[in-house]
Amino acid sequence: MLLDKIYYTVNSLEGDYAYLRKDGGESDELKCVARALLPPETSEGSRLVYEMMEYSLEGIANEK
Repeated sequence: MLLDKIYYTVNSLEGDYAYLRKDGGESDELKCVARALLPPETSEGSRLVYEMMEYSLEGIANEK
């Protein structure tokens, strides 16, 4: 469902793009995402949560 949380791990950072691996996914396919859409603290190995069309670091609440 669209409102479910999806968890990713940052596989690599290359220039303006990050390559994410879906946690628990059956496929080894990587998702390419513009780094501008990710929190500035994102680094290789970071765990991300995708929820409500927004990425955040796992364990850090979005403050708006």
